[in-house]
Amino acid sequence: MTRPTARVLALLELLQTGRQRTVGDLAERLGVDERTVRRYAEHLADLGIPVEAQRGRYGGYRLAPGHKLPPLMLTDDEAVAVVLGLTVAERAGLVTSGHAATASALAKVSRVLPRPLSRRIDSLLSTAQFTVPVRAAVPAGTDTLLALASAAQARRTVTMDYTAWDGRASRRDLDVYGLVLHSGRWYVTGHDHGRDDVRTFRLDRIASVDLRDGTYVVPVDFDAGAQVVSGIGAVRWSHQVAVVLRTTLADARETLPPSVGRLSEHVDGVLLEARAERLDGMARLLAGLGWDFEVIGPDALRDELVVLAERLRVGAATTPAPGA
Repeated sequence: MTRPTARVLALLELLQTGRQRTVGDLAERLGVDERTVRRYAEHLADLGIPVEAQRGRYGGYRLAPGHKLPPLMLTDDEAVAVVLGLTVAERAGLVTSGHAATASALAKVSRVLPRPLSRRIDSLLSTAQFTVPVRAAVPAGTDTLLALASAAQARRTVTMDYTAWDGRASRRDLDVYGLVLHSGRWYVTGHDHGRDDVRTFRLDRIASVDLRDGTYVVPVDFDAGAQVVSGIGAVRWSHQVAVVLRTTLADARETLPPSVGRLSEHVDGVLLEARAERLDGMARLLAGLGWDFEVIGPDALRDELVVLAERLRVGAATTPAPGA
């Protein structure tokens, strides 16, 4: 929706209060000059909406008494904000009346939306995942979010302009596997054609999205949420860790969250591949799991485990002072 059209609708929204508003007040609220306000009012009149004008120093506009407008008029940004607000609130436990109230509210919003926008929002809800905890989100462009959601649902390759954390700009061809809201940011993950690998991108760093003709198949059992969390972890931490855990894959997945690292079958148990900022913290994590394990790398992790073991030995051998 173009900005002039959005402002015409905003003017209509202001006039729905039923009272007369001065041209100066309307101009200030809309962020335009008074001449533009008059042009917007004429546009509403051309659409058949009975806007009454009063001349003079304190003149302004109001809707004709008794005129009934549709109960809900939303721009694309407003519609997405309402739908995502209801959905995230439900997942965060902020909806006091439970799932039924959320479903009813979403149905009411959907009934009054234009069909093309309603389909795009349905695409977003069917492809997006939400990790917890929910935090205040960094804004992502509505057009970007909806375009990627539509591409994910239709299995259409996209070309996007992306700016990395260090300021490098690139143009990427991406098969969109999923959208994830994690720790207050929107991410898209999928197969990056240029890197020939699965990559994760922040939506607030995407400048444009264009649909291409290519189609694709999402890998079976692909978990977009787990991919995003593990991908972020790989970027943030400095030490690469590989450890074989003497347990089953099912038990490992039940005990360790996806943010710890990647788990996979190994001939001797389960292979944990992770990155850590501090190896002493990784040593404490491994010691607390209760499983036998073998460190593949790095050697510095073995050193930290030796230090931890000695600290535990000393603590266990210490005799309490009399009367303690």
